[in-house]
Amino acid sequence: MNYYFIIYKPYLVQSQFSPVDGKQTLADFFDVSKDVYPVGRLDHDSEGLLILTNDKQLNHRLLHPSFQHEREYWVQVDGAITGEAIQQLQNGVTISIDGKKHKTLPAKVSVFENEPSVPVRNPPIRFRKEIPAPWIRMVLKEGKNRQVRRMTAQVGFPTLRLIRYRIENITMEGLQPGDLVSMTRKQLYQQLFHE
Repeated sequence: MNYYFIIYKPYLVQSQFSPVDGKQTLADFFDVSKDVYPVGRLDHDSEGLLILTNDKQLNHRLLHPSFQHEREYWVQVDGAITGEAIQQLQNGVTISIDGKKHKTLPAKVSVFENEPSVPVRNPPIRFRKEIPAPWIRMVLKEGKNRQVRRMTAQVGFPTLRLIRYRIENITMEGLQPGDLVSMTRKQLYQQLFHE
């Protein structure tokens, strides 16, 4: 039997169920069948939407390089990000992945006019009264290792907090860190692959 879940991965939690010395893992928050695993990953210091399943076909389809699906990130950055920096992110920037230069694909990037409604993070970001920490929305069609963080750093505005909000039409709207929602195969495939 195949299982399908979406979860809000909390901050400082590894995207795996197997133990890691001194770190919390998904097993500390989610009680699912032993054969269920995350599709893709979120870094230890990132949070937000993750899909859990034991459907190997879903894993293959979603992670295959030929399938460029949208991933939307809400990113709090260090400093008043400029229009020029936003333009650079939209056009693609050159970052280093495993020692090799990689030009990122064009992305949709915009600044939130009002701070988005997000769960309180524990511990909170380092707050400095004299330096703004605005939120931007980034929609990417690729997912290289620590890509969002590398991109914002490249244009001079390091990431303070990173939340994956959406994968295709699946969002974490209404979820809190540690929440799990069960879905049917049909629901998930419709929202991911529009079929």
